[in-house]
Amino acid sequence: MGIRVYKPTSAGRRNASVNDYAEITKTSPEKTLVKRIKKHGGRNHSGKTTVRFRGGGARRIYRMVDFKRLKDNVVAKVVAIEYDPNRTCHIALLQYADDTKSYILAPLGLKVGEELESGDRVEPKVGNCMPLKNIPNGMDVHNVELNPGQGGRLVRSAGSVAKIAGKEEKYVTLIMPSGEMRMVRSDCRATIGQIGNPEHQLVVIGKAGRKRHMGRKPHVRGKAMNPVDHPMGGGEGRSNGGRHPCSPTGLLAKGGKTRAKRKVSNKHIIRRRKSKHYGQLVL
Repeated sequence: MGIRVYKPTSAGRRNASVNDYAEITKTSPEKTLVKRIKKHGGRNHSGKTTVRFRGGGARRIYRMVDFKRLKDNVVAKVVAIEYDPNRTCHIALLQYADDTKSYILAPLGLKVGEELESGDRVEPKVGNCMPLKNIPNGMDVHNVELNPGQGGRLVRSAGSVAKIAGKEEKYVTLIMPSGEMRMVRSDCRATIGQIGNPEHQLVVIGKAGRKRHMGRKPHVRGKAMNPVDHPMGGGEGRSNGGRHPCSPTGLLAKGGKTRAKRKVSNKHIIRRRKSKHYGQLVL
């Protein structure tokens, strides 16, 4: 597990790096757990672009990951650690005692041959899944449910981890990767440990071509456009925009509030995450 830096044989290779995939033990996916996904290029059913700068890229096969872990009290053996092109972390292939197979998000430190289990009263070791109320305080968790039985929704990207800060009657307080403190129902499930592949954030893309392979088109600055195309466009010479950075629809890009004021789950947030741009708590 680490980062391999390319030799500077060209301008695009200089300072570029790639994951060495030392953890990967199996290169081809399990055929029974994959399906083809159709690309939309950021367009809706009418063919209109709703998400800019998307399209193209290498074809991907979707791996059906088990985020629910509802197969309780059945021991599963880790068969392989695999690469998943649809997410930043790696995935682990499990084979249960009844010969069924499934994919899970691979936590940091998980090895081939280990045995995992899910249920209400399982051992709190890395890779096991259980309700939050049964996990000791201070433990690291990932793949956290927001509603019981819904499947993991929180803390699923490479290297991310949440920590259990305390428990009340019906709720467990979590410290999220963003620094936000949030209450989640105690009967929601989570998986023990930190998500693997933490070096993902250290990878340097290096050139535009690699970004195109990921399905991302060049991102054009707003002030480089015409006034008809963007609020920051136009002006004589190289103008500096003339207003605070915003989207094509005028939504502020820095410091603007994007969360609904009357959202039902606001009452479950004890401490908001810190703002990236101003280093202050978002109120």
